Amino acid sequence: MDKYSFLNAAHTAYFADLYEQYLENPDSIEPSWKAFFQGYDFGSENYGLNGEIAEGVSTQIPEHVQKEFQVIKLIDGYRNRGHLFTKTNPVRARRKYVPTLEIENFGLSQSDLDTVFNAGDILGLGAQTLREIRKHLEAIYCEAIGVEYMYIRKPDEIKWIQDKLNSNDNHTKFTTDQKKHILKKLNEAVSFESFLHTKYVGQKRFSLEGGESLIPALDALIENAAEHGVKEFVMGMAHRGRLSTLTNIFGKSAKDIFSEFDGKDYEQEVFDGDVKYHLGWTSDRVTDAGKKINLNIAPNPSHLETVGAVVEGITRAKQDDKYPDNPSQVLPIVVHGDAAIAGQGLVYEVVQMAQLEGYKTNGTIHIVVNNQIGFTTNYLDARSSTYCTDVAKVTLSPVLHVNADDVEAVVHSVLFALHFRMKFKRDVFIDLLGYRKYGHNEGDEPKFTQPLLYKAIAKHSNPRDIYAEKLISEGVIDAGYVSKLEEDYKNLLEEKLEDSRKVKKTEITPFMSNEWVDYITVEEDKMMQPVNTTYPKENLKKITEVLSKLPSNKKFIRKISRLIESRQTMFDENRLDWAMAEHLAYGSILEEGYDVRISGQDVERGTFSHRHAVVKVEDSEEEIILHNNISNDQGKFFIYNSLLSEYGVVGFDYGYAMASPKTLTIWEAQFGDFSNGAQIMLDQYISAAEDKWKLQNGLVMLLPHGYEGQGAEHSSARMERYLQLCAKDNMYVADCTTPANMFHLLRRQVKANFRKPLIVFTPKSLLRHPLAVSTVDEFSNGEFKMLIDDEKAQADKIKTLVIVTGKFYYDLLEEQEKLERDDVALVRIEQLFPLPIEDIKSILGKYINAKDVVWAQEEPRNMGAYSHMLMHLDEAKNFRVASRRPYGAPAAGSATRSKRRHQEVIDFVFDITKDNQRR
Repeated sequence: MDKYSFLNAAHTAYFADLYEQYLENPDSIEPSWKAFFQGYDFGSENYGLNGEIAEGVSTQIPEHVQKEFQVIKLIDGYRNRGHLFTKTNPVRARRKYVPTLEIENFGLSQSDLDTVFNAGDILGLGAQTLREIRKHLEAIYCEAIGVEYMYIRKPDEIKWIQDKLNSNDNHTKFTTDQKKHILKKLNEAVSFESFLHTKYVGQKRFSLEGGESLIPALDALIENAAEHGVKEFVMGMAHRGRLSTLTNIFGKSAKDIFSEFDGKDYEQEVFDGDVKYHLGWTSDRVTDAGKKINLNIAPNPSHLETVGAVVEGITRAKQDDKYPDNPSQVLPIVVHGDAAIAGQGLVYEVVQMAQLEGYKTNGTIHIVVNNQIGFTTNYLDARSSTYCTDVAKVTLSPVLHVNADDVEAVVHSVLFALHFRMKFKRDVFIDLLGYRKYGHNEGDEPKFTQPLLYKAIAKHSNPRDIYAEKLISEGVIDAGYVSKLEEDYKNLLEEKLEDSRKVKKTEITPFMSNEWVDYITVEEDKMMQPVNTTYPKENLKKITEVLSKLPSNKKFIRKISRLIESRQTMFDENRLDWAMAEHLAYGSILEEGYDVRISGQDVERGTFSHRHAVVKVEDSEEEIILHNNISNDQGKFFIYNSLLSEYGVVGFDYGYAMASPKTLTIWEAQFGDFSNGAQIMLDQYISAAEDKWKLQNGLVMLLPHGYEGQGAEHSSARMERYLQLCAKDNMYVADCTTPANMFHLLRRQVKANFRKPLIVFTPKSLLRHPLAVSTVDEFSNGEFKMLIDDEKAQADKIKTLVIVTGKFYYDLLEEQEKLERDDVALVRIEQLFPLPIEDIKSILGKYINAKDVVWAQEEPRNMGAYSHMLMHLDEAKNFRVASRRPYGAPAAGSATRSKRRHQEVIDFVFDITKDNQRR
């Protein structure tokens, strides 16, 4: 008897359903059926182009069942590979892929087209002919939208996507009013660009022409998201189409943009400004349905993808501050370029954050304005991957590739993306395939490098005219409708242009000003004024009690228990170390109602195992965070070990601090010089954002620094680079030597009524140095000291005055005591920028008998703070310099050699004759 004869007795729809489940998730079906389908697949792997199946399968499985399986294979083929055969490219022929989706490649033939198959149930069609099934598959997967999603590993997400696609064949049926609104927004995009092209000939504007459908897409996304409960939007994008987005989506007056084009000076003297397509904007908008929403487009530099990390940080801060119970009410949108999303590694870092506890934002909608060219580089030279969006597959995010000329398909895609994000709280990507009408900027000649492409583009109609023709053919509008739309919009722009030319100067509106109403902008003189950072001793005592007691009903590693208990001992013995400085700073800040966020590699424990802000229960790894138990109405304490990223994480935390000035936001490097992986953030945002964009930011960067023989990459935080970025009033830079000073420094960061980035060169060996301790009174009643004098020195006895910064002070102190040199004074500079120049001059005047003034640093001469001192302090040119000689690497790899060089510098500090012996 035929062992598959039982198949004749069952309904083929049942097999179809089971087989579809098997293809999506083999483990989801009963094991015997799984084995059967595995055998069928094994036997059918030898399909030829003529559709023949391996002998031994076709002879045993009834033909009608076999055909059902083949139709299911066809459906599965469209789902997996349909995106390769879409009509998504408006100006280029698609690359050819084989095998194709011809039915013959699935064991079917033309004679099967009118056969009814129960597999149609899979598409929601019921029993249907193969011809009709294929028609629906072509509509869903191979027209203006290509969908990639079958790599997703969650069956519920796959089913949701398939149901969504099947419900309308991946085509939204828009009403007449909706179509007219889409056309209106498309006209604004086209007309705005053509107006600028006429009025500002040859000026850079990075036009959207070729991708104008972005504007109706963003409009639909924002309007519909508001209906889903979204209250705030945070958007990041580079230059392409930014000006049109600012005007036609964010409501920035065209008058202001025209003023920027006219190159007027700025109203504010203390503000240097930036080019018009870098500026940010914040506005409130009322949707067509009457819902008030807040829109933010973050300022960005020319480092195209940098803003993506910042946007995620801004979003998370807003979610934590305002919507902790429903974070999805803040929606991040990141608009990429095709060359940038494929080429910039930062995108990968940001994508990897998407599901991490410390960085997730409940899903980002990514839109790629795909010009199919980067500057002058063709896409075939710009990436190895099939698509520019293949980074999306890292987090198994769905991708929709859409023809930018089909505006209804574009709007449909963003609505799909919105629904997916709101349902699953995950990222989704839209690849908007268009073109770039002009060169990289409007002054370039693109025919130099892409003559054939730009010949085709020159003949190609814009998306508005293409859509207008479609609506005319449908009877939605008449031939004069678009002309009237264009005339009315351009008349409005003419009025704005006329108004702008009546204004002599440009005024730049600060980004997210609502978040900063309680803060003032200050210059250097205000930065140097003391801030009251005292804190009652009784409160510090209570905080210590909380931070030194683990739950008695849980089991902890004995060493951890002793370490936590030692906090109380230190307080009682009046010798508080560096870890206690941090803990009491955070605790006091939390008790006053501020939030604290710390992130970075190993920050929960601390790279050097000093912090232990998160303690693990031994037998369950449950996390205990004592800082959240300080008082009933305290602020929130967030601390997260980061992914192994600097650029992305610093960008995220900078964005967080930008949106939440009432949070002490800290990023800690594992070793100080690892921050060089985030150099773009340092150059473009941290050091320059206030000058360029009127942005304050209180981000704290903790950078472990100090020469302890650990090699070139574990010694120097490259302070010279930070100090070179310092100017006027743009940031604080500190190198503390006492726990109390660190305590007050961190408290100053939140107690001041302004915000500046703070760079702190933190110690390693000083974390446990017996002399690096402070009293409780120094915590409760002191203040941050920008300079610390030598309390033991008798001024009239001092012949050598040594000015030093950081951990090197303790090395010199040890040598001074060993040599019993009471004619040497060791003065510490704790704040390197703004440099306390008057305090230094006062010290020089105090030690008037010191004819030998030494600048001492453990770093090589071409590194460290020496060049900074020369730049900011005239007297420094007369200092005798004790340092390592100039080197290319910060430190020697050999611990022996490093120790020898270190000692040679120390020797030279105390004996000028030792100079010739140094190597």
